[in-house]
Amino acid sequence: MEKQRILVVDDDPIIGLSCKRILGGEGFSVFTVEDGKSAIDRVAKEEFNLVITDIRLPDVYGLKVVQETKTVQPRTDVVVVTGYPSLEDAKEAIRLGAFEYLEKPFTPDFMINVAKRVFDNRGWILKKAYIDQFKEYIVPSSAMDDLTIYYKDGTWARPVENGCWELGVDVRHYLISGQMLYVDIPGGLKAVASGETFAKLLSGDGHIHEITAPLSGVVKEINSHANDAVCALMKDHLCDGWFIWLARINPIKV
Repeated sequence: MEKQRILVVDDDPIIGLSCKRILGGEGFSVFTVEDGKSAIDRVAKEEFNLVITDIRLPDVYGLKVVQETKTVQPRTDVVVVTGYPSLEDAKEAIRLGAFEYLEKPFTPDFMINVAKRVFDNRGWILKKAYIDQFKEYIVPSSAMDDLTIYYKDGTWARPVENGCWELGVDVRHYLISGQMLYVDIPGGLKAVASGETFAKLLSGDGHIHEITAPLSGVVKEINSHANDAVCALMKDHLCDGWFIWLARINPIKV
């Protein structure tokens, strides 16, 4: 994976060298400049994932660097650091699009935490966007409450709206083994019966895992995108997507 590119703007060359050594040691590609004009020129010509700028520079005010960076590269995160914090500067920095406004000193832990906080946040945003593509086909773990019934081999059922229930499977066991390939739900499924198979998990090792229904009912809807969600899980192990619903039913008494 390509290294994240960080531009550090500070007129103290020792800080620049420290950032290169410390952040470089964490796997980032670090570049340094000592004045605002040089920073603005670099941002205009090169792409950076993160710009860390002091607010007091020898030629321009650091907020100018924020403004120019967010104009030229709006997706680049900018962190403002200063030894002379003020509420007005903080407000203006955030208004211009800075990710954070922080007070020095530039300790090693400080620099590492700043960079990781930015990229962890960005990673979550990207992951959330990825999850959102499948939000209709998976059930967030936060939605699995005391009303959820767990049956066998990860099968579960939970009430939803208008007396309807969802039947699904917790796929963690199969994904951790690295073998799960395909969810097989009969296309013409009209009803499910408690204790009987209504879907299958086909594994790469040739095993067929039968999914048995914890409830009986008339099928209202089949999750035709269950395998899309499974592929997403196998690619990125999205923590909020372990619970995949397979069918929605109206329960009946037997």
